[in-house]
Amino acid sequence: MNDNWWQAACRIPDAEAERCALVRQGQLTKPAGSLGRLESVAVQLAGLLGEERPLLERLWIGLFAGDHGVVEEGVSLFPQAVTGEMLRNFVRGGAAISVLARAQGATLEVLDLGCAVPREALAGVRELHLGPGTANFTRAPAMSQAQCAAALTAGRESAQRALDAGSQLFIAGEMGIGNTTSASALACALLSETPQRLTGRGTGLDDAGVRHKAEVIARALALHGPDIDSPQEALRRLGGFEIAAMTGAYLGCAQLGIPVLVDGFICTVAALCAVRMNPGCRDWLLFAHRSVEPGHRLLLAELDAEPLLDLGLRLGEGSGAALAVPLLQQACLLHAQMATFAEAAVSAPDA
Repeated sequence: MNDNWWQAACRIPDAEAERCALVRQGQLTKPAGSLGRLESVAVQLAGLLGEERPLLERLWIGLFAGDHGVVEEGVSLFPQAVTGEMLRNFVRGGAAISVLARAQGATLEVLDLGCAVPREALAGVRELHLGPGTANFTRAPAMSQAQCAAALTAGRESAQRALDAGSQLFIAGEMGIGNTTSASALACALLSETPQRLTGRGTGLDDAGVRHKAEVIARALALHGPDIDSPQEALRRLGGFEIAAMTGAYLGCAQLGIPVLVDGFICTVAALCAVRMNPGCRDWLLFAHRSVEPGHRLLLAELDAEPLLDLGLRLGEGSGAALAVPLLQQACLLHAQMATFAEAAVSAPDA
């Protein structure tokens, strides 16, 4: 694979399918616009899936896990052992995303890109072993060039497996103690924002913990800022294995023609990084929910994104995106199965 594969052109949505879907929306037995966002989402999916009446029946969830060296700075309430312990929970079916994937008949692929605490091999986990977590980015770049490239490619390969399985929608989820710190640092670099504005509570920090996390991020930005000359360099220096893999997955999906439903704050940071690396990626991204993390609103605004849900979520794992899938499915069913005015012999509104 080309070293800069992410620069290859993204697929172009099917404008004719989208046009036909828009015409159909205007003929259905309802006042124009009365189904709100469900109408525009159905039309958008028609263009992405190349079908006037799209259906979402095959869902792929890629769960990317990796640890973060910045945890050494005391930015998380949880020990790094939790990342590996949660991998067991994912494949044994006890995690939130496991429950949601099972309920929706989705394929759940779990990838360990590099945990800090050794553990036994787990059936159902793809082991990539890029390292025992990233480096502490307050002292050095989080990833080497080779590690970052491998993580990006791992995401792209997950997108390819989703395509090979006939998947019609891709969700990326993440697990990694300390990853809200990495995501916040990366967001600061991409948005030219301050840590004080973007840093949130993560897994439950109190006010003093949030202030400390923001100070840690500020030190990292001071160290790396002069050397960040591209989004991929920002990702390498401040991101994580799982954040890079999600970035690669989003880019791969856009190149392969698979619609993406983006989860919360951390996933949206990866989405912004992907769009900065290849702007054509943006057309393939739908956004599931608005997180309570303070930086999420700024990221969504930068991406001109209006999420489907606002439920006060901050779990991660792709859970918010999985919760939004039924809305997309119902939007498609309404679009495909409602009768037109002519079919139902109902008088249409006056022109």
